[in-house]
Amino acid sequence: MYKCCIFDLDGTLVNSIYAIQRSVNLSLEKWGMRQVSVDECRVFVGDGYKKLLERALEACGDSKLEHYGEAVNLYPEIFKGCCMYRVKAYDGIMELLDFLKENHIKTAVLSNKPHPRTLDNVEGVFGKGRFDLVYGEREDKGIRKKPSPDGVWALMEELGVDREEVLYLGDTNTDMRTGKNAQVDTVGVTWGFRDREELEAFNPELIADHPVDVVRYIKDVNGIE
Repeated sequence: MYKCCIFDLDGTLVNSIYAIQRSVNLSLEKWGMRQVSVDECRVFVGDGYKKLLERALEACGDSKLEHYGEAVNLYPEIFKGCCMYRVKAYDGIMELLDFLKENHIKTAVLSNKPHPRTLDNVEGVFGKGRFDLVYGEREDKGIRKKPSPDGVWALMEELGVDREEVLYLGDTNTDMRTGKNAQVDTVGVTWGFRDREELEAFNPELIADHPVDVVRYIKDVNGIE
């Protein structure tokens, strides 16, 4: 029986691709580089902003990453002002969260996004208190970024749940590896930033095309009418 759902943020709970694209492009403007597309950003994201910038710089011609150090310092300030740009919950997410609450299933968010910006997105879209716990990147506290299982295990300990009681949901190969590394059941969602083929390669317990698929799956596992 599932007693807790842990959600990735970007591409799973919220569509934040336009905020990310805008922040990357405003950063690249400093060196007169071309603008990156939404489709490019969908591939660049998932492993934290430093890896995002590395991929964007390489794609725009900075193969030696000469601007990487400066970009890493510049991006967080730009992103602070852009992190809510056109960000919204995916269709069906509110209903899924309502279902979980009604059935006393705990909810948490685990993102590789900087922790303050994770809070900005979650509270800006869902309000305060919608989730039991919300965590962004916390490597300064010794918790490694996804796909390390550290974040999932830390949330499990705080929420008082065991591995067999947890369902982890995400939209990228990083998320699928996170779930597998944490040894928890995993759901790949196709409404986010990556395609079904990428998710299926990891054989998650469920591939969901809409949040209602997650509701049906949990009802079946937990024996909810």
